[in-house]
Amino acid sequence: MFLQSIGLTNSYLGLIIPYTTFALPLAIWNLTTFFRQIPYDMEEAAKMDGASILQTFGRVILPLALPGTFTTAILVFIAAWNEFLFALTINTKESMKTVPVGIALFQGQYTMPWGEISAAAIIVTVPIIILVLFFQRSIVSGVTAGAVKE
Repeated sequence: MFLQSIGLTNSYLGLIIPYTTFALPLAIWNLTTFFRQIPYDMEEAAKMDGASILQTFGRVILPLALPGTFTTAILVFIAAWNEFLFALTINTKESMKTVPVGIALFQGQYTMPWGEISAAAIIVTVPIIILVLFFQRSIVSGVTAGAVKE
């Protein structure tokens, strides 16, 4: 009702705002683990070498947190890609429906076209598969970097 009152239904911004509010806590929670595992000694060493705060972040901390950042980005992308409820309720126009909503509403007059629904579901997963294959090394190192070390 809030999005309708400010005119954000049937718009991309109307979906971006709720997706961000749900994806941001997931990203922060996930990235906190990776940034906490970076040794503080490395940051101190960069300061002793005369690096500024931005140089320390850009040249020391960020490269060490890059696998966790890729992993988090892919998790957030998959969560937004597969989201159903907001896409169903916020965008009611046929031209603004997302793919998961379109697949769910795809039905024949008298029967369910299971073959077409299965084909559409496979086609929708192709971008995610390509993304995971492209960043496979970063994902594996990001997942293993987040493991508990003893």
